[in-house]
Amino acid sequence: MALMPKRVKYRKQQRGKMKGNATRGNYVAFGDYGLQALETHWLSGRQIEAGRIAAQHFLRRAGKLYIRVFPDKPISKKPLETRMGTGKAEVEFWAACIKPGTMLFEIAGVSEDLAKQAFARVAHKMPVRCRFVGRRIAV
Repeated sequence: MALMPKRVKYRKQQRGKMKGNATRGNYVAFGDYGLQALETHWLSGRQIEAGRIAAQHFLRRAGKLYIRVFPDKPISKKPLETRMGTGKAEVEFWAACIKPGTMLFEIAGVSEDLAKQAFARVAHKMPVRCRFVGRRIAV
């Protein structure tokens, strides 16, 4: 089942702007390796779930997978051949706003080679260019 919030204060949101780079959620925090987005995009709940399934299917229950993004933005879309007016459309899907630098997934407890292969499969499912990153050692 696709990710979406249990309840929200307001049913619909404006589209907004996604300019600049990610200032939060842009480093490996939970796992040993991460998959980092390099472009701006809306990532739907279905795409996140497709990435999760691809990674877990490849890892075969080895290691731990962390999902670092959550689709909390309602995206509405009018039906085809609908005239202008008649108000804002109903919510079509839920999306996560992805900025360059956002960490999408993390893996812990597996080798670097295995993590690279798993994230290569996940990156094929993502609508943005991604890169493989490791944990930075804090000094």
